[in-house]
Amino acid sequence: MYKEEMNVSGADLYSGLQKIFPDEKDLTLTERLEAARGPLLSWYRGNKRDLPWRENQDAYRIWISEIMLQQTRVEAVKPYFARFMECFPTVQALAECEEEELFKYWEGLGYYSRARNLKKAAKIIVSQYGGELPADRRALLALPGIGSYTAGAIGSIAFGLPVPAVDGNVMRVLSRVAGSYEDILKQAVKKKTEAAVEEVLKTLKKDEPGDFNQALIEIGAIVCVPNGAPLCDLPCPFYTVCEARKRNLISAIPVKAPKKKRKIEEKTVLLVKYGDKIAIRKRDDTGLLASLYEFPNLEGKLSEKEVLERLGGGASVEEKLPEAKHIFSHVEWHMSGYLVRAGEEIPGMLFADRGELKEKYPIPNAFAVYRKLLESQS
Repeated sequence: MYKEEMNVSGADLYSGLQKIFPDEKDLTLTERLEAARGPLLSWYRGNKRDLPWRENQDAYRIWISEIMLQQTRVEAVKPYFARFMECFPTVQALAECEEEELFKYWEGLGYYSRARNLKKAAKIIVSQYGGELPADRRALLALPGIGSYTAGAIGSIAFGLPVPAVDGNVMRVLSRVAGSYEDILKQAVKKKTEAAVEEVLKTLKKDEPGDFNQALIEIGAIVCVPNGAPLCDLPCPFYTVCEARKRNLISAIPVKAPKKKRKIEEKTVLLVKYGDKIAIRKRDDTGLLASLYEFPNLEGKLSEKEVLERLGGGASVEEKLPEAKHIFSHVEWHMSGYLVRAGEEIPGMLFADRGELKEKYPIPNAFAVYRKLLESQS
């Protein structure tokens, strides 16, 4: 958070520290970053958030945090990170764990392919690098689940490598700084931005690349915020070199191509009770939510009569369940459901008690509404 003594405008605080260019000069992004380099590092060291993965520069902790932070808010990640590190404190522990145990500790974070890739990468790190993440960008990029941004974050923060860590937040910030109307979702635009950042990183001292990259990320988190107008009146090291601010283009930049519409799928979710147990089933080993457990569900929005015809076995509907929606990257589930009492065990379903549901079987967040409903009834 910002310190109280810093309640002055970005221009007043930083303009005297930046390199001065003639007003008519058309600056490159690299020149703008160079101009803000000192102020940016100073700003970060005085204003960075206190986050558990910043307690040290351990590459393993940084790696786990960066994977968790993909598609997930910082505040949501904190408790998951603490629990995960307690259970899997080393790369070796992660490499040796059972997949179901890993999924259970990942439950609620979603995008389970991230967890699956963590385990695959951990095995490679143990077998090829003695259990330590490699201090080399190319080697990091070769590991499952690690892309350009994550390799840059680990490489710069843990090892001081002058490699860029440019994600969507950084793209938003730097497109505004440059006053660029280029589509920030295009890979060519991202590569050009990475190259500009790398030029500056190469001029920094050994211990500075990590702080520089994190500073760009931090600006995108607490000043040039992702939702809503940027907080330009707060101290910002880019204040005097931000082209979008100068030309009043904040609302027009960044430019992003519209996303394709997600496919809508209707599902009827069944909470099937048999005695004191609840029915679950394991999903296929490939595809969406692979190898995870789910509450039985049927395609379409079915009536009570249709559900009972499918189940058979003397089943009866006890109550209708609330509707729910879950959004994946390319598909959207619209769910309705029923609480069902089974007269006998139903083939293809595994019946588990409530303790097993809580402690053993990983059920994805797509079914969170129905899982919480069960918990409230216990």
